[in-house]
Amino acid sequence: MRVLIINSGSSSIKFRLYDMEQETLLASGALERIGEVNTRSIYREYTASGNMQEQIAHSPVTDHTAGLKQIVAFLQSSDGSTHSRKSDSMKSLHAIGHRVVHGGETFQAPALIDEGVIEGIREMIPLAPLHNPANLAGIEAMRRLCPQLPQVAVFDTAFFRTLPPHAYRYALPNELYHRHHVRRYGFHGTSHQHAAGQAADYLQQPLKKLRLITLHLGNGASAAAIRDGICIDTSMGMTPLEGLIMGTRCGDLDPSVHFYLARTLGMEFDKIETLLNHDSGMKGLCGVNDMREVHRLASEGNEQARLAIDMYCYRISKYVGAYCVTLGGLDALVFTAGIGENDSFIRQSVCNRLSVLGILLDHKRNQSGASGAFDISSERSKVKVLVVPANEELEIAYQTVSAINR
Repeated sequence: MRVLIINSGSSSIKFRLYDMEQETLLASGALERIGEVNTRSIYREYTASGNMQEQIAHSPVTDHTAGLKQIVAFLQSSDGSTHSRKSDSMKSLHAIGHRVVHGGETFQAPALIDEGVIEGIREMIPLAPLHNPANLAGIEAMRRLCPQLPQVAVFDTAFFRTLPPHAYRYALPNELYHRHHVRRYGFHGTSHQHAAGQAADYLQQPLKKLRLITLHLGNGASAAAIRDGICIDTSMGMTPLEGLIMGTRCGDLDPSVHFYLARTLGMEFDKIETLLNHDSGMKGLCGVNDMREVHRLASEGNEQARLAIDMYCYRISKYVGAYCVTLGGLDALVFTAGIGENDSFIRQSVCNRLSVLGILLDHKRNQSGASGAFDISSERSKVKVLVVPANEELEIAYQTVSAINR
């Protein structure tokens, strides 16, 4: 079964094509800066021998429909190589899976897309005005381009459907929850779910018998507490703004800061929203949001960059400590996503703060890295510390196949 995964953003589209029988990646790519004169298109094809062929182009792509037409044309093309596995991909395609950020309380599992599902996603736009419109644009365009194929919406929020009320409710008047759905939803669900499953496989333990804390650390960042395969708490809230410090998002913040900015500085609400989502976090603290650049500045003696790293790791360790209490103990701490997988300094700094919980790293393992999931904990550690490569797209593909089979 071949499955195409679409991740449609406000000005970008990412895609991956999988052969699910072999769980192999056949093709991938991205369109960046859609709507601009100089849209960047990246297309990659993976050969049976394990090599990758890449094409990069710069040309205008006016909107998501034009972008997806271009992606479909790429998947229909072939260089004629006998080693190509992409040839006639659209003809042999079985299904299309779409990442959708917010499903609210309506969508608690992947959904086979029809008009009702589309309307439901549209109704969630007030909860995710920066994400759901773009997700919906990708869905509607692919339904026009490939009307004969089953298409599935996989929701970032669905993994957190198991949160208990004491974890997802806010201490606000009941009416705000019951009538207006103000509550914690959580995000990065497909990433946390994939990381937990891979950690269980690595440990050769049933997921339903493990207590895990998964840390998705990228430009966006979140933590999740998972007991017996069920997520019982997560750091992001009604929106992706709450929780850990991120590349451009502030994370946890006294709500009265909003009032102060409005009353004292005369800032309008849309500017406050932009400030907290796009100009805060690491970028607000030291001027850059790429952690590699933050490290470079810190190595050059920039005190703001050093402070930003310290704050970043401190916030993570606070959440891990709290979730250890929530879980009643911990079997494994799991790092995933770009920073979690590649930044040994951040992993070390976080775990140094957690030594009181018996979490100890093996410095050589932490520095060396490996392909696939690997263990970086010391032999003396009471808790396993794992690094698991993120693969949200493959998790979406699993869930797409599962939804179609149901």
